[in-house]
Amino acid sequence: MADPATYRPAPGSIPTDPGVYRFLDPDSRVIYVGKAKNLRQRLSNYFQDLTHLHPRTQKMVTTASQVQWTVVTSDVEALTLEYTWIKEFDPRFNVKFRDDKSYPFLVVTMGNKVPRAMITRKERHKSDRSFGPYAHVWAIRETLDLLLRVFPVRTCTQGVYNRAERSGRPCLLGFIGKCAAPCVGNVSLDEHRELAENLVAFMDGNTGAFVRDRRAKMKAAAAEMDYEAAARYRDDLAALEKVMEKNSVVLSDATDADLVALELDELEASVQVFHVRGGRIRGQRGWVAELLDDSGPAELMERALTQLYQGTDTKPPHEILVTHMPLRPDEIRELLGRQSIDIRVPMRGEKKALLETVSANAKEAMRLGKLRRTGDLTARSKALEELGEALGMDDAPLRIECFDISHSQGTNVVGSMVVFEDGLPRKSEYRRFSISGDAARDDTASIEDVIRRRLRHHLEHKEARASGEAVDPSATRFAYPPNLMIVDGGLPQVNAAKRVMEEMGISDIALIGIAKRLEEVWVPDDDYPLILPRTSEALFLIQRLRDEAHRFAITFHRSKRGRSMHESVLDEIPGLGPSRRRALLDRFTTVDAIRKARVEDLESVPGIGPSLAATIHGTLQSEERAPAVNMTTGEILE
Repeated sequence: MADPATYRPAPGSIPTDPGVYRFLDPDSRVIYVGKAKNLRQRLSNYFQDLTHLHPRTQKMVTTASQVQWTVVTSDVEALTLEYTWIKEFDPRFNVKFRDDKSYPFLVVTMGNKVPRAMITRKERHKSDRSFGPYAHVWAIRETLDLLLRVFPVRTCTQGVYNRAERSGRPCLLGFIGKCAAPCVGNVSLDEHRELAENLVAFMDGNTGAFVRDRRAKMKAAAAEMDYEAAARYRDDLAALEKVMEKNSVVLSDATDADLVALELDELEASVQVFHVRGGRIRGQRGWVAELLDDSGPAELMERALTQLYQGTDTKPPHEILVTHMPLRPDEIRELLGRQSIDIRVPMRGEKKALLETVSANAKEAMRLGKLRRTGDLTARSKALEELGEALGMDDAPLRIECFDISHSQGTNVVGSMVVFEDGLPRKSEYRRFSISGDAARDDTASIEDVIRRRLRHHLEHKEARASGEAVDPSATRFAYPPNLMIVDGGLPQVNAAKRVMEEMGISDIALIGIAKRLEEVWVPDDDYPLILPRTSEALFLIQRLRDEAHRFAITFHRSKRGRSMHESVLDEIPGLGPSRRRALLDRFTTVDAIRKARVEDLESVPGIGPSLAATIHGTLQSEERAPAVNMTTGEILE
């Protein structure tokens, strides 16, 4: 625990301008980011008598070892920079509103030549029209399925579209009427774009015109005794009405508004957001966060609104209704680039009633979060304490890194590093390693290579910090030292990692291995493993780390193996570019068929002349082919 007086800047050295400040720990890891209108006045509050500080602020200033600041020209710039740094450094003492999941959007890619309707959780292009977010992906899938009956916009990927265009045959959706099939010319591109525009207009809330149109066509067809067409229009009308029922009207004046409710107690804060468009609830989302500083409701609402709109695809409506006014609403408006946005607390009427419903959801989310966290926190704390006691560590290992190696019979060798902090995965700090050369000869050599590469970053960062050099923030996360390192394997792998640590002079990091056969824990230089009880929370935590490292390594290995398998021998033939390779494969289907073809057959392929045909034939015939082997029995097949 550090004394804040040891790193307190001289009062005269701190500027009085607006800016953003960062507290860093002894490993140069950013642990808190804040903003201020007057840096000198704000920072002086942190260096007063510790007894006068909030308990959470006390813990932060005693954990830190230095403070840095950056001067900006306005309060809005400070707000933007604070948001950017919190997102970049993920400081442990900042209140971070995090979704427990990503939310699906219905997107229509109006910027494409042939617009596509799709459901996605990823970032979208500016030209796309998006609707959401939706709380449940099944709800938006059902909605899209109903809408495709009336507005049969394409939903296929570009690859599927291109294949259908080349073959002249539409996909299944085209056959069953859920796609207008512009790929084969069933409708023109202009007609298809009109369908996409109608879908967007319906989702925007202009539903009346389409309902009236289908009802009129149904009656006209029935009057002409075209009962098949009337039945189709009837089903279309039923589909539209069902979609409209799913988005029930909640506000009578077709309001576009976001309703943001904040509920908090001494330990946590919960935020719920209802997105109302055209008087209907189009989506819902929420966050729950621990209170790690002494922020009040106004500051928390400001952070929630910044998180909601800054750097995301969520566009602010003209009206934002909140339970607590943000600390500086004018700065929020300027940050969003729209001074006309009405940010207010409704005092009466149906908007106040709906906001009370949003608040009730926020309370319920916080209650459920507490129930989940109570069980999880107890189990995690018990696991870390048991693991520290079993390994004879002075403190529980708050940061654990686990390493695994994956390969296929010695080829495409890769390594993985997964990180758990406070018993939870820290996926932003996972790392992957490609292993080649002598290090890929066996698992122990691969472990040595991975551990050496990981610890080299730690030592470089440590030396730079000791010499007073500037430390790259992007390297800080990787170089942050663990309390415990785990390797997947038995005593040979553990001793290999131990040799690397001894060579590099590292003795302050604990090391163990876990062997999968009997789930025994191996400690360096011990002839016998440490057997943890099968019901031990510590063993369960180690298994989770091992399984996660194995999953991460396998995923990387499959990706690397897939790329190598797609590298055809045709790629090495000089003069054979992508279009000619594609023409060859379209004609002969497989490389083996191309190998067996005569030079005359190769010349018949468009773009392949006599000289290139001879080169292809000679290269493939001279290629030494390894015998095929049955991977199950080991039998040589040819």
